[in-house]
Amino acid sequence: MFENKPDDSPVYLATASHDQTIRLWQARTGRCYFSFRYPDLHVNRLELTPEKGKLVAACNPHIRLFDLRSYNPHIPVRNFVSHTKNVMAVGFQYTGHMMYSGSEDGSVKIWDLRVRECQREFRSVSPVNTVVLHPNQTELISGDQNGNIRVWDLRADLCSCELVPEVGTPIRSLTVMWDGTMVVAANDRGTCYVWRSLCERQTMTEFEPLHKLQAHNSHILKCLLSPGNKYLATASSDKTVKIWNLDGFKLEKVLTGHERWVWDCDFSMDGEYLVTASSDTTARLWSMRAGKEEMVYQAHRKATVCCTLLRD
Repeated sequence: MFENKPDDSPVYLATASHDQTIRLWQARTGRCYFSFRYPDLHVNRLELTPEKGKLVAACNPHIRLFDLRSYNPHIPVRNFVSHTKNVMAVGFQYTGHMMYSGSEDGSVKIWDLRVRECQREFRSVSPVNTVVLHPNQTELISGDQNGNIRVWDLRADLCSCELVPEVGTPIRSLTVMWDGTMVVAANDRGTCYVWRSLCERQTMTEFEPLHKLQAHNSHILKCLLSPGNKYLATASSDKTVKIWNLDGFKLEKVLTGHERWVWDCDFSMDGEYLVTASSDTTARLWSMRAGKEEMVYQAHRKATVCCTLLRD
């Protein structure tokens, strides 16, 4: 596994669970080498910061930043306090100076990591389930519980575009192609809506409908475009992850093995592997070429709800 990675650049996996623990694993061996627990730690999303070695956890209702290279990696080096309900999404601008977040309190917030405070706030009215940053680094795209997709222009400080593919059907996940030319939204009815961005990297204010994909017959909990712009992965409450070829949106593979809902997934940097997290308490590593399970990470005692691959 990960045979194309040099030995001096190890790959790690971070997972979080309803058992209130975050665990760090050696991706190659499946060994859990560190874990930490907080009685009040309810993690909804994990993300690696652009500055390697730091992990951010979107919790209820705060955001916590951990330095995995410190002597006490289990102690947050920063706590970001402003949201009042579950934080469902978190991510970073490529410089690492700006962090964004979305919450069930109906807000999308912008944070300056150098001053620790919330700098700006956009109101979505209904609970926000997902937020992604456009590759142009100047626009955020959010999806909410009422089925709204909104584009927030960070330069103009306003909502520049709104899409409602299915009124009242929650948007659960969003993903954007690395060059900004494609946006995919997944909802609670198992449907993926795909748009082409007409102006590519310059703006996201215009969308051209490209495809409607009935990927599953139940909730899609995560959708994710692969780094090589070849595949779309959809993780579902039907216990499967499906891999779709973007050339015609044909079903390429169905990853089966999880016994309960699959909440999250993350591609390796080369797109050769996919890691998944499930209510069956496990995380699993899959070979994209073979479409088979390569490793099971098992130590959590309750649902594993989020995962992310880390490079040292």
